[in-house]
Amino acid sequence: MSDATLTTAGDPVIDDRIRGFPSGHPPLPLSAIADRGWKPFDGNMSLPLISLDEAAFASNITLMMTYVREQGVKIAPHAKTPMSPAIAGRLVQAGAWGVTVADIRQASVMLRAGFRRLILANEIGGPAAARRLARLFSAYPDADASVFVDSHDMLDALAAAWSSSADLPPLGLLVELGAARAGVRSSGTALQLALAVLERETANFRLAGVAAYEGAAATSDAAETARRISALVEHTRQLFSILRERLGTERPMIVTAGGSVYFDMVVRGLAAAISGDPNAVLILRSGAIFFHDHGVYERGLTGLDKRSGFVIGGKAVSAANSFRPALRVWAEVLSRPESGLAICGMGLRDVANDQGLPRPLTFYRDGEAKALPETVRVTALNDQHAFVSLGHGVNLRVGDVLELGISHPCTCLDRHAILYGLDNDHQVVAAYPTSFG
Repeated sequence: MSDATLTTAGDPVIDDRIRGFPSGHPPLPLSAIADRGWKPFDGNMSLPLISLDEAAFASNITLMMTYVREQGVKIAPHAKTPMSPAIAGRLVQAGAWGVTVADIRQASVMLRAGFRRLILANEIGGPAAARRLARLFSAYPDADASVFVDSHDMLDALAAAWSSSADLPPLGLLVELGAARAGVRSSGTALQLALAVLERETANFRLAGVAAYEGAAATSDAAETARRISALVEHTRQLFSILRERLGTERPMIVTAGGSVYFDMVVRGLAAAISGDPNAVLILRSGAIFFHDHGVYERGLTGLDKRSGFVIGGKAVSAANSFRPALRVWAEVLSRPESGLAICGMGLRDVANDQGLPRPLTFYRDGEAKALPETVRVTALNDQHAFVSLGHGVNLRVGDVLELGISHPCTCLDRHAILYGLDNDHQVVAAYPTSFG
């Protein structure tokens, strides 16, 4: 069963072809999974699986929504991390301005799920892609969408596609400034592109604002990273200010940037630009922050704290100590072939490894949690296997279940069709389908 099956019905029937669902158990509607009383270590659920700590997730939502509200900005969380309309809906209900997607297929998923306010935070391609985007939006006349553009070729393609039909909803163009990835490299060149957009405007084709993504500018050197991001943010501010001077303040305008690590630098550099402007909004696109991890974002929030960048109630607070990792992968010990080595049933097909290997946290034997020393670590992954170095004095047995933290949510969740929500007793209380295609 692929995750395509999960998108074809409001309450799809799930069976043991999906990770986590107990082998041999009769199929169940998705909504019934939360009533079974399953636990990842109870011997019933099929492993490996991925879970969401509901309390940690709710806490992270409250924390980030408090931050953006107090800073006077908005947030459109990037949906590419979980690709789950159910999760996106929770964030919108909690106060998110809208949702962000990275490509046309992701936009289709969110539109079909009922979301209408979208930022397509990427260039989509050439004329064929523009026509595909137009065909998609032709079915959603009430959509309020904006798309990144960083070239005259892309502008021409989108203008041609949107001129082909008067029935298409308005499309907003966000001129993207960039560093180390896509995006125009200078505010002057970006201004030329913005003026070209203004020349091509129609009733349903308009300049919506300016955009950037600062995370791609990061390096291993914190000072160099700060310099590059500050320069990008300043170019973005300059472009917005010039456009405001030319267009006045009556036109609604978006300024958008901000991933899950350097959003404080974005707010510090751009919030003043929209302050007092009744028709401008600064929109962060942070998405992974709501899930956090034991890897790239754990390190990133440590850097955020060094900048005193997370401000709540007018005071800098520790983001590293406030946000909580909400995702876990669960795997069973399959083999103890050597002293000090355990082989677990989890591999490259199940867990992220691009930002580090998963981190063993706890193991369960006969339903009882037992602590693991920090010396226990994953040293390598095969397709279906994890090599776990135990060190001295750790006696894992075949059949023990390991609870592991992940290193990067964006490249872990895409391996799973269902994210299982757990309560404080590690009991499944929710099942969120994903739509990674």
